[in-house]
Amino acid sequence: MSSTASPIHSTPRTVLVTGAGKRLGREIALALAGAGWNVAVHHRQSVDQANRTAADCEALNGRVGGARSFYADLGEETSVRALLPAVVAHFGQLDAVVNSASTFEHDSASSFGFAAMEQHLRANTGAAVLLAQALHEHLQSRETEGAVVNLLDQKLWNMNPDFFSYTLSKAALQAANTMLALALAPRVRVVGVAPGLTLTSHLLSDEKFAELHRQSPLGRSSTPQDVAATVVFALDNRSITGTTLLVDGGQHLMRFERDFSLM
Repeated sequence: MSSTASPIHSTPRTVLVTGAGKRLGREIALALAGAGWNVAVHHRQSVDQANRTAADCEALNGRVGGARSFYADLGEETSVRALLPAVVAHFGQLDAVVNSASTFEHDSASSFGFAAMEQHLRANTGAAVLLAQALHEHLQSRETEGAVVNLLDQKLWNMNPDFFSYTLSKAALQAANTMLALALAPRVRVVGVAPGLTLTSHLLSDEKFAELHRQSPLGRSSTPQDVAATVVFALDNRSITGTTLLVDGGQHLMRFERDFSLM
């Protein structure tokens, strides 16, 4: 009889989580640290928050040096290519990458331009592909297996025209999710995780966020803890690749004419 229990690891595994200084990336980093992972906490501007996340991760995994913050500008190829070697130089290994960081700027079909498209594609798509590529090369050299988790968005299954360039970049990442799963197997698994409305923003009042969060077949969308638990599961389950886990309370089954932030 087969078992879905997590494999037992004799040495701690190491994961790089992009955008882990705050918001959803921080919750994912903390959940992985609580599950015993060493955590490389990526940041661009949020250095203080990233250092705080790293300290909290150390407290959770119980290891001095079990977490550290790392800088990279995900919109710049040279900076992205330097990130994984820096993580490996510190921890000695890397077993997984979670691409959580996202550029999320508003544009529409009428305001769309090449500059906005390139900004989103670089940070949200290109960086994720480069990090998956680098992880594969690293694991090939060690003859071990690992995984990449790409944070997507339920709106890819429930399209609306808002945040045009952001949505294009996530659609491209969804396609890359499938292509990378084929290209990097069997060494690296590639899994998408697509949250629904999870955290509020400056565009939503607390009351409006609560109202929208309830608009799903289950009466609630995803929480940061729901999404983080799914990432932990995806990294542990060695039979999942080339697919996306939607964590949204079923919001992708409903029709929304606008992005949540503009409703």
